[in-house]
Amino acid sequence: MAAKPEYRDRPDVEVSVLDALVDRGDEGMTVLELRAAVDADIDAIEDALSALKTDSLITVETEERVRVYAHDRVVPDPEAADEDPTGGLVDVIRDRLGL
Repeated sequence: MAAKPEYRDRPDVEVSVLDALVDRGDEGMTVLELRAAVDADIDAIEDALSALKTDSLITVETEERVRVYAHDRVVPDPEAADEDPTGGLVDVIRDRLGL
């Protein structure tokens, strides 16, 4: 599953981090797990995490280990995706072009 379309206009590393976190849902991920899931160096991942936290798109919990979670508003509703079959490639292109 990918992050909602309105959060996909960010830098590639940030979008990759959000997508990885959305895929893990309630489990969240450690920084090492993110490093394995995202094709970027650790510095780029750190910068992405910092920007996402500043924009309140992720939450970080520190219990026994630091785990990162996607904010609820970033996670698409799977039922809404099933009900709206018009959200195809053409709609994505129209949105990107502002039509």
